[in-house]
Amino acid sequence: MDLNQVTILAADVPACMAFYRALGLRLIVDSAPRYVRFECPDGDATLSIHRTDAEVPTGGIVLYFECADLDQQVTRLIEEGVNFESEPEDKRWLWREARLRDPAGNQVCLYRAGENRRQPPWRVRG
Repeated sequence: MDLNQVTILAADVPACMAFYRALGLRLIVDSAPRYVRFECPDGDATLSIHRTDAEVPTGGIVLYFECADLDQQVTRLIEEGVNFESEPEDKRWLWREARLRDPAGNQVCLYRAGENRRQPPWRVRG
């Protein structure tokens, strides 16, 4: 099994589309303002945004995007006017993270974990 597609809901798909393009995702399906799909610049994962008229609860999910050049990406995004809730900092779980929100209110974490993402020192063996 491989997690390769995530869909989030948003009232304003074009605003979210601009946000994720600024992060560096590549648009591969454009049915805006109803639906869009992106692929990540690295790997095979895709992210789609589907329009909804219902109120979308926030805080329930966090989208994680690993960046080999995290600090440079954050600097670039800040220069482009993207607001961060927290700039890059080293965490006790051996990741370096920066956090922000997309226009729909979803929490986004840009991070660098390297081998510690799948092979932390406390990984369960067996």
